[in-house]
Amino acid sequence: MDMLSSVPVRRFTWRTGQWHRPGLEYLVSTQRHHGFESHEEELLLLTADFTGILLEALAQPFRMCFDTAEGRVEHTPDFLLLMRGIPFLIDVRPAHRISFDDEVKFAASAEIALAMGWNYAVVTGWRDHVVGLVDSLSAGRREISDPLGLQPQLLAAAAEGPQPFGELVERCSLPAVGRAHAVHLLWHRRLGVEMSGPLRDSSMVRLSPARQLAVGRW
Repeated sequence: MDMLSSVPVRRFTWRTGQWHRPGLEYLVSTQRHHGFESHEEELLLLTADFTGILLEALAQPFRMCFDTAEGRVEHTPDFLLLMRGIPFLIDVRPAHRISFDDEVKFAASAEIALAMGWNYAVVTGWRDHVVGLVDSLSAGRREISDPLGLQPQLLAAAAEGPQPFGELVERCSLPAVGRAHAVHLLWHRRLGVEMSGPLRDSSMVRLSPARQLAVGRW
């Protein structure tokens, strides 16, 4: 590779009849919808939103043109995620679909990221329990009113130490409604949950260390 250049990609488009699964994903972090071209890309956006440090997500941020021994090659990375602290340039491709040509393009993307001082990653798949957990928590990502004051009750109960999710919600004045508020607090990281499996009543929940260190262990 003896020449490397890039130009901005001005648009994000799709059309009917294509094989991949396009759509728009709303991100709380940016308060906008962002385009994706596959279910794997949609999961990336959702997970990035859950991190709590996402500032901006740019789909297909630029097109690279570079020369290889086989000739001129073009590649458009899938996302540039501007995270608090450092940007992430990301390509998304299921592991079983990565070819040698893809590896060459990903290597070029990594060189661009290195030159710019960015992180770079290729997302090749997701663990099932992580997908299910983040998807469950995303139900509570939008702002909700709390006229019954259930969120302070949940936070006060969690401050006493780690406890199962089911027991925590039972300690507020209206447990059925408290579940929705508990999920909201988990999404916004005011509560923390172990991520070794899907969200269940037995999942251990604790107060976020950012608010107050809880006693005890998971």
